[in-house]
Amino acid sequence: MKKFLIAMFMMVLSAPSFAQYSSGGFTLDEENLYYGVRIGFTSSGMGGDATKFNPDASKAGLTLGGVVGLRLSPTTPVFLESGLYYIEKGCKGTDIADAKANAKASLNYLELPIVIKYGFRAGNDVALLPFFGPYFATAIGGKTNKHSSFNDGYFKHFDAGLKLGCGVEYNMLYLEAGYQFGITNICNDDDNTAHNHGFIMNFGVNF
Repeated sequence: MKKFLIAMFMMVLSAPSFAQYSSGGFTLDEENLYYGVRIGFTSSGMGGDATKFNPDASKAGLTLGGVVGLRLSPTTPVFLESGLYYIEKGCKGTDIADAKANAKASLNYLELPIVIKYGFRAGNDVALLPFFGPYFATAIGGKTNKHSSFNDGYFKHFDAGLKLGCGVEYNMLYLEAGYQFGITNICNDDDNTAHNHGFIMNFGVNF
């Protein structure tokens, strides 16, 4: 948590003076392309009936990434946004293989979201940006209890699902809250199911 707070503080310090900028790329002016950096946290869980691990509680995690957005219409503030995130998911529950309660499943992914955003002016320097779209992710690590989450029959590497939420931009600063729900069965046992889901909050800067 200490490292997370320091990273957010350094990001704020790196942002130029608010007064020099309009509301990022989300106004009705000539700006058609924007870039951004994001940092935040997740509260993730898992649904399904996975046999080796019984999920029953949420788990906190970190998100960190960069995005790029492209305006799709010269007259309407509709944007296509994608990027690459490192995101920590998983849950708390029981590791049946070791018969241990209060175990933790950590699933760490590289994630590619592809969302559509629509911008609403909420003031001279404020824009509201609801968004919706799919995400695709591949696991790069994680443990369930003391075992690998992916090499010992717990979970598959690939995940995909849907992401929706809303962002708020003030000058260059950006804050968003959203929800992800997985549609891919990540359980490594084909006779059972497991799906990621969770809340996400990200803070960042748009350029």
